[in-house]
Amino acid sequence: MIFDRVKTIINEQLGVNEDEITMESNFLEDFGADSLELIDLIMALESEFDIEVPEEDIEEIETVQDVVSYLKNHTDLED
Repeated sequence: MIFDRVKTIINEQLGVNEDEITMESNFLEDFGADSLELIDLIMALESEFDIEVPEEDIEEIETVQDVVSYLKNHTDLED
């Protein structure tokens, strides 16, 4: 499941307990991630899911739901 893989990456990159990660979680407000941490997270997601996220798309990603939706729309992965 995409969400589970994303949660694992968030845990590894941001040190957030997986139990605290929900689809509504906001990277800045809930996890205190700065722009550099968000870039590192996106790079880890790109590596894990073998995609490239353009800079203009990164600016639109604020929540875990945004990441999951982006991956569903830009990969062949199913839930």
